Amino acid sequence: MSQIGAPRGGTCSRSPRSRTLRSVATLTSAVLAVTVLAGCSSDEADEARAAAQDNAPAVRDKVADGGTLRWAVDALPTTLNTFQADADGTTSRIAGAVLPSLYTIDERGRPQRNPDYLESAQIAETEPKQVVLYKLNQQAVWSDGREIGAADFVAQWRALSGRDTAYWTARNSGYERIEKIERGKNDLEVRVTFSKPYADWQSLFTPLYPKQVMGSPDAFNDGARTTLKATAGPFLLKAIDRKNGDVTLARNPRWWGQPAKLDSMVLTAVPRADRADALAAGTLDLAEIDRSTAERISLALRDARAGRNGAQAALAHGPGASITPSKALKSWALAHGSDEEKAEEVQAAREKNQKAIAAYATAQDTLAKYVVRKSLEPAYTQLSLNGESGPLADERVRRAVARAINRRELAESVLKPLGLPADPPGSHLALAGQAAYADSSDALGSQDTAEARALLADAGWVPGGAVRKPVEAGTKAGSEAEKKAAEKKAGEKAGETAGEKEKAGEDGAKTEGAKTDGAKTEGADKEGAKKDAAKDSAATDAKKQAEDTASDEGLYIVGDDKPAGRPAAPAVGAAGPESGTEVLAPAAAAARQSAALLARAEALDTGTGAHAAQTVARTDKGVAGAYAPRGTAAPVTAPEAGKALGKDGKALSLRFVLPSGPGSEALRAVGDRIVRMLDAVGIRTEVTKVSDDSFFKDHVASGDYDLALYSWPATAFPATDARPIFAKPEPASDGSLLVEQNYSRVGTDRIDQLFDQAAGTLDEEEARELVRQADARIWAAAGSIPLYQRPQLVAAKADVVNAGAWGLAGPRYQDIGFKKKETSKGAERTP
Repeated sequence: MSQIGAPRGGTCSRSPRSRTLRSVATLTSAVLAVTVLAGCSSDEADEARAAAQDNAPAVRDKVADGGTLRWAVDALPTTLNTFQADADGTTSRIAGAVLPSLYTIDERGRPQRNPDYLESAQIAETEPKQVVLYKLNQQAVWSDGREIGAADFVAQWRALSGRDTAYWTARNSGYERIEKIERGKNDLEVRVTFSKPYADWQSLFTPLYPKQVMGSPDAFNDGARTTLKATAGPFLLKAIDRKNGDVTLARNPRWWGQPAKLDSMVLTAVPRADRADALAAGTLDLAEIDRSTAERISLALRDARAGRNGAQAALAHGPGASITPSKALKSWALAHGSDEEKAEEVQAAREKNQKAIAAYATAQDTLAKYVVRKSLEPAYTQLSLNGESGPLADERVRRAVARAINRRELAESVLKPLGLPADPPGSHLALAGQAAYADSSDALGSQDTAEARALLADAGWVPGGAVRKPVEAGTKAGSEAEKKAAEKKAGEKAGETAGEKEKAGEDGAKTEGAKTDGAKTEGADKEGAKKDAAKDSAATDAKKQAEDTASDEGLYIVGDDKPAGRPAAPAVGAAGPESGTEVLAPAAAAARQSAALLARAEALDTGTGAHAAQTVARTDKGVAGAYAPRGTAAPVTAPEAGKALGKDGKALSLRFVLPSGPGSEALRAVGDRIVRMLDAVGIRTEVTKVSDDSFFKDHVASGDYDLALYSWPATAFPATDARPIFAKPEPASDGSLLVEQNYSRVGTDRIDQLFDQAAGTLDEEEARELVRQADARIWAAAGSIPLYQRPQLVAAKADVVNAGAWGLAGPRYQDIGFKKKETSKGAERTP
């Protein structure tokens, strides 16, 4: 979701209210010193700006009246109901043009009241309950002539509240908080009373469907899939032609606002792989495109500016570019030679080549009539780390993967060639330019090869570990394991063995002391301290069986639940329940690091940044060299850096799933770079390429992967919309796992609490700060690593205005059109 420009070295004021926010210690990751800025207001703390729009803006009197815009979509919609599970981008595009949007999104990703439907909307009461009063535009009517009113609000609330399971809804966030909806002083007023405070109330009733659609389960579930009984936008739904793959939207004659400039818009289903050909044929006016198509259009424009026509271009860089004078002479000679069979073959090849040159020339002439408009899409591509089982169930391994990756290099590889801003994202929950945006990536830390190796060593993954045999069954970790090994090798005396035990006990005491000191430094609450003590005890007490205990602040690792269809892997690390596996005790410095990470989280929650940062800086010194668990080899030297790592006789290898389709070349190129970065720290990857249709459904959503690249869209309401993506998975009553959209299967109780608090406060500053705190903890959990904001490339006919790459904003459909042509008599309409 994000594009960043992270502040450095600044300070910010914090309101008294924000200072009183409850702090809970949470396990974060290295170098959190600057994330205290995450609590600042957006104006003070972050100057990151949204990428500029590129949509050929034009005032309405410069836009011709009339015309039809042919706009490419990925596919025809399977439903016209945006609240159903199979709604897609085409569903949303149609809804935006034909249905009421009470709030629209501006160029900075902020919700703005839409005056075409609302004269005003505000929180009228907060006590005893939140009441929002909507005053509707008195001219707002449905296409059947009925006024938009309270009955439509009530029908949509009842359908989406979740109370009636007969409605097949995909989402109901916010509607379940509504207690009642009433008519106000007149028909133009609607009073909505909430059972509990809801910060994102502006997200509701957009789009607003007529009561004919929402009034019954049958109409909602089936009726709205193929038609809409009434609409109320600048366009209306005229026809869906499934045979030809077109949806036609026509100007709404009952529209009370500024009339649509276009007579109609035709949404044409054109797969991404076919769009270059469709544009070359001139059958589209507007289409999102990939990089290769954008480069071809740019090449056609350069040729046109240089005075080269399509035929000349074909000989310069098209199918005729490889034909040299000598090759042409030889080909002519063979085509007219005495060998009739060879001559026929060469003549056919020459004819085929001439047709290809002619087709390329025509295509380039046509493509020169387009321009490429570009911005950053309101979505970010992330590397997802599946924490369900295997090595990535250990947060240290996840953090090591993250620290091995140079996010800036990846962002630049995708965005720099396109001339777009290439800063890597700093937030999972807001985009650069949005009020809630703050760069919280320091909660995890930047690329650091040495730190990545140290984290892996701390988790027990070391060079040579793939060939090292695990300890015999029943042998416990720590001093007892060391004692048995020493007795077997050297036959040490009982006194020496006792000395070893004593030394091990002292080491354990030092480790525990370091944790205790760290806990005091960060002021962790009582429950967190107990969890730390339990975790430390499990690692150092040689006589106690290893237990599967919860990590700090409820970090959810799904290794306990064996997923269907996948072999169960034991949890790793000191808390794992494996039997007969060597459990490596953390070094004292590793314990200090854990305490330091908690202190940084405390600084984020309480705003005690300066003191906490100083304490952390002192605590962290020397940590990197001390991560190696007791009994492992010394830190890896440079010549051994590329060696594969292992643990207990098993190599460290992660299954990296990528889509194989023709539109996924850029994603696979990023995947290749990630593979090389991981290889540099000793993490091997098994790259599996699967079909586009199978990639998300059969692998990402089902959890059949270790690493995967996919994207999440942006939102103006992160407390509501992003919560399912990062919510802690919960076991269902039937034993299955409810992950919502959290496909990394990593979450924490504290993240959930912060989302709930942000959604439940009516103080906008406090809500933004809580969102930033949630984001810092999402970074720390290392289940999702944002890599870059997706490029948005749109091919448009040169005379198309108010359309293209909108960035964070949404289209204003009634303003889209064709530029007026200027003549000697003045402006005239474009045909």
